[in-house]
Amino acid sequence: LFLEEFSTEELEAIAAASYGDNFDDPAVAPVKYLEDGTAVLELWHGPTSAFKDMALQIMPRLLTASLRKNGERRTVSILVATSGDTGKAALEGFRDVPGTRIMVFYPKDGVSQIQQLQMATQEGANVNVVSVKGNFDDCQTGVKNIFGDEAFAETLDERGFFLSSANSINWGRLVPQVVYYFSAYCDLVNAGRIALGDRINFCVPTGNFGNILAGWFAKKMGLPVAKFICASNDNNVLTDFLNTGVYDRNRPFYLTGSPSMDILVSSNLERLLFCVTRDAELVAGYMGQLSGTGRYQVTEEVLDTIRADFVGGFAADVRSREEIARLWRAEGYLMDTHTAVAARVLDDYKEKSGDETPCVIVSTASPFKFGGTVLDALGVVTDEQGPALMEELTAFTGVAAPKPLAALVGKPVRFTDWVEIGGMEKAVSDFLR
Repeated sequence: LFLEEFSTEELEAIAAASYGDNFDDPAVAPVKYLEDGTAVLELWHGPTSAFKDMALQIMPRLLTASLRKNGERRTVSILVATSGDTGKAALEGFRDVPGTRIMVFYPKDGVSQIQQLQMATQEGANVNVVSVKGNFDDCQTGVKNIFGDEAFAETLDERGFFLSSANSINWGRLVPQVVYYFSAYCDLVNAGRIALGDRINFCVPTGNFGNILAGWFAKKMGLPVAKFICASNDNNVLTDFLNTGVYDRNRPFYLTGSPSMDILVSSNLERLLFCVTRDAELVAGYMGQLSGTGRYQVTEEVLDTIRADFVGGFAADVRSREEIARLWRAEGYLMDTHTAVAARVLDDYKEKSGDETPCVIVSTASPFKFGGTVLDALGVVTDEQGPALMEELTAFTGVAAPKPLAALVGKPVRFTDWVEIGGMEKAVSDFLR
């Protein structure tokens, strides 16, 4: 429906090439069940052990096929700002893809050791990785500013390049993510957990609002969903927005054990606001206020429309760590830090609302990507660093690390450069020559 220029046969071939032996589970996105019946949609069985693989294994194939269809001769240059997982997934997806270059920016000291090592050791002749002295919002703003620089675009065009994105500001990132909301629903039906047509909830750990927005698009396409529970960590700007209608980034920024959610400017909320208002001028006004004053307030009508589908909650770092320990000790189920935020928020939501609608927790990463925090949550005191944390987590739990993460041991580091926020455009210019 969204890719009319592709035939069914083309899409089937691209999908088959994207989701095969590169995933360690034949279901690709399997659903597991906790003892209380809550479903967990595991989206981290791909080559980088994070949910971003679901989109970024297929997106490069769709993009390069589209370029061929349109007769594009320039090299597409992918710019990425990452809070941890998107960067590695994009690097892996675009590695050595003909006609492409990719450059990733991540916040210096703002990702886990494993996430940093995944990016710093990335293979491929067409890739580059640079850390930024700032947080994810700084990286994201820097990339957006580069995209908006018309003079820079002209310079790159003269060199035979043009820019595109693998962040969720690119619609091509969201389209593949819509799919697994449908597959999860079908899995619940096929398992006899619900009847076809029954409504369910999804609880999604959320930072940039892209993953949960893909679910909302699925609902608009007809998927029977009652509520999307938007789960935030200590950086709870989305929770406050859904409760009050005020989006205010003028607040402390916390570095947490769930770093991929350490975000105060959630880009895809702009997309939701446009979809519910269909008023570009109004939404542009909101974004102008956000840029100028750091806050905006939507009307009661807009807020009511959004709250018909979304509810927000947050879990402080200490409470998400308690959830990791509780689920491991009670059920032997090992969660990463982001999924644990969602599990804790879901418990709070059910207790407060009394809502017993069947729910799917969207699990976004392997616990081995955040081994130090998970070990700490389980009460294991260690001085180990990096890959050694994965070995210790395996020793304590008996759970094996995913092969792509285990392969990081001893892998040579290729990328160590960092820049100030104002140096991002020059770094791109130096790379694209």
